[in-house]
Amino acid sequence: MRIEKDSLGPVELPDDVWWGPQTERSRHNFTVGPLMPVAVIRGLITIKQAAATVNGQTGALKAPVAAAIDQAAAALLALPDDQLMAHFPLHVYQTGSGTQTNMNVNEVLAHRASALLGQLVRPNDHVNCGQSSNDTFPTAMHLAAYPAVSATIAATTHLRNSLAEKATAYTHTVKLGRTHLQDATPLTFGQELSGWVATLDQDLATLKVLQPQLLGLALGGTAVGTGLNTTPAQTQAMVAAIAAATGVPFTSMPNKFHGLASHSELAAVHGALRTLAADLLKIANDIRFLASGPRGGYGELTIPANEPGSSIMPGKVNPTQAEALTMIATRVMGNDTTLTVAASQGNFELNVYKPVIIASFLDSCTLLTGGMAQFDRLLVQGLTANADRMRQLVDQSLMLVTALAPHIGYEASAQIAQAAQAQGLTLQAAALASGRVTAAQYAAWVDPLKMTNA
Repeated sequence: MRIEKDSLGPVELPDDVWWGPQTERSRHNFTVGPLMPVAVIRGLITIKQAAATVNGQTGALKAPVAAAIDQAAAALLALPDDQLMAHFPLHVYQTGSGTQTNMNVNEVLAHRASALLGQLVRPNDHVNCGQSSNDTFPTAMHLAAYPAVSATIAATTHLRNSLAEKATAYTHTVKLGRTHLQDATPLTFGQELSGWVATLDQDLATLKVLQPQLLGLALGGTAVGTGLNTTPAQTQAMVAAIAAATGVPFTSMPNKFHGLASHSELAAVHGALRTLAADLLKIANDIRFLASGPRGGYGELTIPANEPGSSIMPGKVNPTQAEALTMIATRVMGNDTTLTVAASQGNFELNVYKPVIIASFLDSCTLLTGGMAQFDRLLVQGLTANADRMRQLVDQSLMLVTALAPHIGYEASAQIAQAAQAQGLTLQAAALASGRVTAAQYAAWVDPLKMTNA
């Protein structure tokens, strides 16, 4: 064990850990929930590295100290996630500004920089020089959120393209349409798929329009947005260094009071993630219902048999990938409620729900990104249409009568459909029995493929 001091006094902590007294206090004071996301930790380290570089250039830090912090940050960023997180043991549910995690990063960097330099590097005076948790943590939130959205966009695009390929393959495969869960006029499976593709196109367009809102960084606001203990020039230089390091064109928020007190950008982008989740829920549900059966359901689609579907019923195949994606969708919707309420709770100069906001946001991105990739690979790409079953249902449908209405009128067509249903006849038999339609007319007027306008 070793003894270190912070502003509250001495703290005993394990000799082999890289963190310091404030982290050790927090490790015992906040023990509930998941760990802070690794993307936030990497974001904070990136900020500290940029700050050290700029503070070394301006003379706010002596050059050897700045170089040691920079070197320590680079070494941490090079670690795999599991090795990196061994040094960051704090949980999401802590102070609402993320102060404990900010200090965890400061202390680890100070410890490593001290070892490199051979002299004491202080977590507050040196690593945190000219910064506050109130501006570094919201900056790290955007650094973590932007690439997470990019990954979600990429996964959505891949799924969209797979569905588009299926739409092309089934351009002229006629199937029964359904509205209100009842039989409707026919369409092609390609047309049905094209609707799903267009839905994802809209989701992608919305995400791409909103994502740039995450480029603005609150860095430089320090404690309450005034920029105390730093300068606009230092802030601009730090933001430029962050942009260069990440390859993302981050900018400085023009109003830092907004950046500390409000997280409307994250709420807005997550709204688009929620909409994507709602659309995925619909698509996955459509697929699993159309694949229901194989003998007691719709039976229009065949899905891959990835694993046995039952521990008691041999040979059963379940739509497990659809079930997984729909559960993900419900979790994202729950995250949206959490994030929306948390974003509304800014008090005066600071929102103190920051950790749960970014944890919810990143959870949604991770779930959607992985869930769509899995759904695409293990279900959509192996999905096939049962054309014979589709044709059988179309031939049995009474809603083909809609094609007769322009020729014999709505009322007469309805009487034919009702007679067919009541007497157990095919639509063609009922139409011919009515005396209003000849066999030649029926053949000319009732063509399911022509009815689709495909």
